[in-house]
Amino acid sequence: MSEKVSIQKVTTQDNPLLPWLLLEAPQIKSPEELTGALARQLVKIEVPIWRLAVVIRTLHPQVVGTNYRWSQAAEEVEVFQAKRDRIDTEAYTNSPLVPIFEGAGAIRRRLDVDNPLLDFGILKEFHDAGATDYVAMPMYFSDGQIHALTLTTMQPGGFATSDLGYVYETIGVLGRLYEGYAMRHTAVTLLETYLGKHAGGRVLEGQITRGGGDDVEAVIWFCDLRDSTPLAQSMSRPDFLSLLNDFFDCMAGAVLDNGGQVLRFIGDAALAIFPVTSGKHTWMECCTNPEAARDRALVAAADAQQRINEVNHRRQQIGQAQLRFGLGLHQGEVTYGNIGTATRLEFTVIGSAANEAARVEGLCKSLHEPALLSEAFASYYPNRFVSLGRHQLRGVPGDQEIFALREKVV
Repeated sequence: MSEKVSIQKVTTQDNPLLPWLLLEAPQIKSPEELTGALARQLVKIEVPIWRLAVVIRTLHPQVVGTNYRWSQAAEEVEVFQAKRDRIDTEAYTNSPLVPIFEGAGAIRRRLDVDNPLLDFGILKEFHDAGATDYVAMPMYFSDGQIHALTLTTMQPGGFATSDLGYVYETIGVLGRLYEGYAMRHTAVTLLETYLGKHAGGRVLEGQITRGGGDDVEAVIWFCDLRDSTPLAQSMSRPDFLSLLNDFFDCMAGAVLDNGGQVLRFIGDAALAIFPVTSGKHTWMECCTNPEAARDRALVAAADAQQRINEVNHRRQQIGQAQLRFGLGLHQGEVTYGNIGTATRLEFTVIGSAANEAARVEGLCKSLHEPALLSEAFASYYPNRFVSLGRHQLRGVPGDQEIFALREKVV
């Protein structure tokens, strides 16, 4: 059973924390800064905290929550993220935060008494360090989701009930401040996850008008999974989804890790760019010159091939289907624009150069090559790549010379 938390109610006139919360705290720009400022304010009003932590649960595909922790020993607030793959570990399940999140209310443990109740793993650590009192309080957001604030002290006799009252009476205001940070963080995370880092940045900047766009010089990357139809027919849906994720981890992961931007996943294909110019916006990280963009794309291609090889080795050992890909690289000018219907929009690149990259990739199967370069791209590297002759690109006037990218390491 949880020990009943004794908290002395105080009026707003008697609460020295409230004026700061109402007048100064809303001007603070980040949750890290707010946590540090809150700790310093509590020390200023003589609440004897040794350690303070604010734990905010997050809507993120990989992170279950973020812990902002202040302690007397640290000069700055430390930030820790709890990964979703850790929620089944004993360190997480045996945490006092779990019952808080489940609606148990506040939890207090006096650590300076005979036979203290050390029913959570972290309490023994605090007890051994000399802490005398530990309190965890729920902090509610407007949607009803429960987060937490914890206080630990080494003060003989623990916290005074009035000290806890200062925090308890104002935790609703604190919750609204942290909720503002969390909402923006969630918006950024979801936009970057589902739209991409830079498209998400444009949405946050307010670039949401249909038809708006910038002309961008870029290396265009288009890749797809070979034999996806027979693979899908021969596998269960979960197994095929796992295969697709392996494929995109290799191909799109190589793009992202080498400075490119993944714009779209189209079934079993991906469209990406390595931009050279950013138009009039500063949100787009660009290569300093066209040569740097081309070099990054070539490094990414070699990286992708290495990743595919490693995945195929693993899949072969357990009897799973091998991954094969087609990749086309082209350089040209595209319009990075906002297109769609009035109520459903998408940021992507449009223009003949984007189409040509896809058409170059479309030749991979007939030419029996995993990666091809357009004439426009390969012309910057005289005598470096193997010419495969001139070919007609579907829907593109005339023909152009196509080159094979066979290098293992760039």
